Amino acid sequence: MATSRNPISGLRALACALVLLALVAAPAQAERIKDLAQVGGVRSNALVGYGLVVGLDNSGDRTSQAPFTVQSLKNMLAELGVQVPANVNPQLKNVAAVAIHAELPPFAKPGQTIDVTVSSIGNAVSLRGGSLLMAPLKGADGQVYAIAQGNLVVGGFGAQGRDGSRVAVNIPSTGRIPNGATIERALPNVLEAGGDLTLNLHRTDFTTVARMVDAINRMYGPGVARAVDGVTVAVSAPSDPGMRISFLSQIENLELTPGTAPAKVIVNARTGTVVIGSQVRVMPAAVTHGALTVTINEGVQVSQPGAFAGGHTVAAPTSSISSAQEGSRMFRFEGGTTLDEIVRAVNEVGAAPGDLIAILEALKQAGALRAELEVI
Repeated sequence: MATSRNPISGLRALACALVLLALVAAPAQAERIKDLAQVGGVRSNALVGYGLVVGLDNSGDRTSQAPFTVQSLKNMLAELGVQVPANVNPQLKNVAAVAIHAELPPFAKPGQTIDVTVSSIGNAVSLRGGSLLMAPLKGADGQVYAIAQGNLVVGGFGAQGRDGSRVAVNIPSTGRIPNGATIERALPNVLEAGGDLTLNLHRTDFTTVARMVDAINRMYGPGVARAVDGVTVAVSAPSDPGMRISFLSQIENLELTPGTAPAKVIVNARTGTVVIGSQVRVMPAAVTHGALTVTINEGVQVSQPGAFAGGHTVAAPTSSISSAQEGSRMFRFEGGTTLDEIVRAVNEVGAAPGDLIAILEALKQAGALRAELEVI
C-alpha cells in the first residue's frame, strides 16, 4: 500500500514538520558606528597562487591523469639547475599540484605573515604530511604580494583498499599552513591620501544614514558629515594621518539607533523553513486550506485452474485508489496582525511548511501581506 498525503494533518504534522523561525526584533537599542559601517577602502584583498606539495605518502597526483604536475616539477628543477631529459616522464606519487589562496588584510606590512589554504587541483588522494614549496601569491593586478611555503596541517584522512573501496573523513585533499605566507609588498595606505573619509553601511538604509550624519554633526559641528547616498556618509577629516586615526577612533565609537529592518518573509523552498520578520503585517483576510489524502492499495489476484483443466496459474496485479478530503476550517486574520498573532493563527490551523508557503503566497497575491516575500 502506498499513501500520498497533503502535508496538513493538524497540530501533529505541524509539530513534526513545521520549522517556523520568528525574528522578533528587540526594542531599538543604540549601536556603535563601528558595528554598522566600515571605512571606505579599508578592506582585505584576495591572493591566489599555484605550487607543488611534496613529501606525500604515495597519495599524490597520478601523473597519467595530471600531466601538469610533471611539467611543473620539470620547470622547477630546471630553475634549480637540474635538467630532466625531455623523453623522461617520471611517475611520481608523492607530489601534488595545488592551488593556494589567502586574504591580505588591510595595512599589512612586508615581513608580516598570514595563513594560507592549500587545495589539490589534480587527483591527489590526500595532502597529509606534505610540504608546500615556495610559491608566489598574486593579487588581482598580477603583482606578487606574498610568498607561501611550509608544512601542511590536514584535518581529514582517507584510506583506500586494493579493490577500490575507500573511506574518507572530512576533506584530506585540502589543508592549511598557519603563518604560511610572508608579505612582500604593502598595499597603498588609504588614510594617507587626504580628503574626506567615507563610511559605508553594511546594509542600505536611508534612516540609518540620516541618523549617522546627525550623530557625527552633533559631536563635531554642522557640516562635518554629509550623506552621499543610502549607504555612504562622507566625513571631513584632518589631513595629518596620525590625527585621522584618532579622529576615526572617536567616530567609530559613537552610538546611534539604526533604522528598523524592512518587512520581509524569507522562504526556503528546499527545507521548508519560513522566517517572518517582526515588521510583517497582514491586512484583514479570510483563509481556508483543506487536506487531500490519496490512498493506493496494491495487490495480486491469483487464478488457479482445476486439477485436470490443463491450464496454468495466472497472477494478475490489482490496484484500488481512494481519496478523502478532510474538512477545512476558515480562519480570519485581523487587520494589522502582529507577528505573535500570525504565529498563533498558523499554529491553530496546523499548517505544514508546504501549506504555509502556499498561504503566504496567496496572501501576497491578494494584497493582504504587507511584506516582501523572498524565496531562496
